[in-house]
Amino acid sequence: MSLGPLLSAPLPIPWHAFAALAALAIGGAQLALPKGTPSHRVMGYAWAALMLVIAVSSFWIQQIRLIGPFSPIHLLSILVLVTAPLAVWYAHTHRVAAHRGAMIKLFALIGAGIFTLLPGRIMHTVMFGQ
Repeated sequence: MSLGPLLSAPLPIPWHAFAALAALAIGGAQLALPKGTPSHRVMGYAWAALMLVIAVSSFWIQQIRLIGPFSPIHLLSILVLVTAPLAVWYAHTHRVAAHRGAMIKLFALIGAGIFTLLPGRIMHTVMFGQ
């Protein structure tokens, strides 16, 4: 494993990757720790902010161009840009079930990150070498 390919990639890619790794760690902790605590709230805001960084930075990552400069994965970014603030608003207005559902759906998007491990992608090189 070497971070070299990631650190030498164009600027939005490292931001995107490091935000995704941080969101994975915080999201996992959020799932395991008690809900409704002050630390849950603080970590939740951090996680939602990281998800927004991931979504926004994705629009400058355009290696897979299927629809102009974009790919279908960018539809997930739009989904995050809508759902993350909505999920925070649900929590703020004490709509716990809606908040939980929205956050779980957002956390499930981590599955899309698996595709970054395909051969030819930067994260594949980071994890497995050339």
